[in-house]
Amino acid sequence: MNSSIFQKSHVAVISGGADGVGLAAAKKFASMGMRIGIIDLNGEKISEALKELPESTLPFIVDVGDMQSLEKVKAEIVGRFGRIDVLMNNAGISYPTKSWGNFDNWQSIINTNFWGVVNSIHVFLPQLISQDHASLVVNTGSKQGITTPPGNPAYNASKAAVKVITEALEYQLRELSFEGGSRDKNNRISSHLLIPGFTYTGMVSSPQKPRSAWTPDQVIDFMLERIEQGDFYILCPDNDVTREMDNKRIAWAVGDIIEDRPPLSRWHPDYADTFKKYMDS
Repeated sequence: MNSSIFQKSHVAVISGGADGVGLAAAKKFASMGMRIGIIDLNGEKISEALKELPESTLPFIVDVGDMQSLEKVKAEIVGRFGRIDVLMNNAGISYPTKSWGNFDNWQSIINTNFWGVVNSIHVFLPQLISQDHASLVVNTGSKQGITTPPGNPAYNASKAAVKVITEALEYQLRELSFEGGSRDKNNRISSHLLIPGFTYTGMVSSPQKPRSAWTPDQVIDFMLERIEQGDFYILCPDNDVTREMDNKRIAWAVGDIIEDRPPLSRWHPDYADTFKKYMDS
């Protein structure tokens, strides 16, 4: 079913589409013959991105935190192309934050990373539901929204919220295709949570790609492979971290609750040796 979505003349809408993972997705989808709409707040980056994309690409300099702007985007894309097959909510930012202080940074991060996804779902899902064909939604989360390491609570909170939003969305979309639901199972809308590993994007302050990082192209290739396999959680490895390591770290984070350990015990000095032995076992 999913392979039929990524094909010639179908339409993908990608926020944060002017660089990084979003641009890699736009280029990959375009190589499949899809028509593309990219949303980004950075007009200069959009101009550069358009040099790598087909002339038919529709660019939108838009703040995803502004729902009215997204309504205009939807109207123009549907007016031009007549359909939307893939919605990729990928726009994300990160600035330094602590639990208190940096309040402006908190607001900016939540506006883009959280409200951007909520706004996009409210704007675009009615269009996907109204169409009589299969489609899908990809929301870009983060491992930091699952294991919530110390250092940037606003970013962690925003990506934890994206996980919750996407899980709830998939449940509701699944219900539409159950017996008695309003959609034929062959025309199902699915949603997927993309969880990149360490990826070399504009968020990485390094002039050269670190050896441990994946490229955005690798993330998108892995994403498409796992969507084809029907995965909801698309948990990407990188050149240092394997799926087994991710599984253990996630299980340890949940274990803080089950075992009544201090929060973020992975980084607590009293648990350093125990965590190392656990990972080495």
